[in-house]
Amino acid sequence: MTSGENLDYRVEHLRDRLAREDVAELGVRVEARGACVMVWGCVTGPASRAAVLRLAGEELAGVPWHEDLTVSPLGPPDGAEVLS
Repeated sequence: MTSGENLDYRVEHLRDRLAREDVAELGVRVEARGACVMVWGCVTGPASRAAVLRLAGEELAGVPWHEDLTVSPLGPPDGAEVLS
């Protein structure tokens, strides 16, 4: 297996874990970009963000990777929307 195939396998395994494990963060994208991996998207809270980072660290150990995760809590809006 070449290093590119190994990286693709690790990316797919991370995607699978993000979808199947307790995290279940389907809004997170994982993409190999050259020899690096980018993990980005929206998560539902700080605990989910920490879990995604933990899984990425486990699956991508030894591979340079970057993250851009936004925390966007689920729930009703704080107030009424004002339309002009």
